[in-house]
Amino acid sequence: MTTAETRRTARAASAFPVPQTLRRLARLIAAGGLLLSSVACAAASATTAASLPPALQADRQVDAGDLRIGYAELGPADGEAIILLHGWPYDINSYAAVAPQLAARGYRVIVPHLRGYGSTRFLSAQTPRNGQPAALASDVVALMDALEIRRATLAGYDWGARSADIVAALWPERVKALVSVSGYLIGSQEANRKPLPPAAELQWWYQFYFATERGQAGYAQYTHDFARTIWQLASPQWKFDDASFERSAAALDNPDHVAIVIHNYRWRLGLADGEPKYAALEQRLAAAPLITVPTITIEGDANGAPHPRPEAYANKFTGKYQHRIFRGGIGHNPPQEAPAEFVQAVLDAIQL
Repeated sequence: MTTAETRRTARAASAFPVPQTLRRLARLIAAGGLLLSSVACAAASATTAASLPPALQADRQVDAGDLRIGYAELGPADGEAIILLHGWPYDINSYAAVAPQLAARGYRVIVPHLRGYGSTRFLSAQTPRNGQPAALASDVVALMDALEIRRATLAGYDWGARSADIVAALWPERVKALVSVSGYLIGSQEANRKPLPPAAELQWWYQFYFATERGQAGYAQYTHDFARTIWQLASPQWKFDDASFERSAAALDNPDHVAIVIHNYRWRLGLADGEPKYAALEQRLAAAPLITVPTITIEGDANGAPHPRPEAYANKFTGKYQHRIFRGGIGHNPPQEAPAEFVQAVLDAIQL
């Protein structure tokens, strides 16, 4: 019996002059229906949580550059390395279904929390909480050095794709293959000075919000609410459940998270300075360097986040190259929305 039906039963019981015994029976039936409804909801919630792939545990840490990076590691220690990079506002559990599949094929899979996420921390309180792209990409190289990984396959989306692109462009000798969602995401402050058409600017509403003190305070106060909104806008056809969201949103409680995010978007608009030690790298990136390593780029057919057209960046990849469209309502987070297809893309990139 549905909740509406039980209410109608209860109303009917009070509308007609029936014996007291029948009135009590009607109340019991109504209460029983509500109880069963509650039990069913609880059971459905438990089933949803149980159907999630096991969470990735960032139970390892290593000092790398400015950071003590928290990361998950799966697979044999002597396996060929794959590094999976998450985006904003997500976390390593975007790869909860992907990483075990790659590890089962004999790869050493590393899934780090970016600076400002999860268990990753700055080694010094004096280090600027810098979110500029060259800093994030340098973290990947520092992680590889710390783990004594000479060469790895890199895969990522959103901020993770941008970092992977930069490493592949500036340190191609360190990258065996690349999988990049939304393709070529290397930019510069100079390129970002050019205004976009109004419809395109509208998609970047949060970038302009973060440019204000109100935006910084709002993101600090409503971090999880903000993240949920971005998930919904960026993947409008992805019906993620509360359990999936909450276990990733916990990574946003990192004490440096808000500062890193605000600096990242303000830096893009030229409203915040970067660190001098990254100036030479940013100068090279401003020239939009080519990516020569074997690459597969991916786009979801329902990506609601700002992203370039595939034909606009195809010529930036001069090595072996493929582009794939993930269909079926796939949005901005393909490794979590279409893990089997993402795993296949990584495996195929390695074989290009």
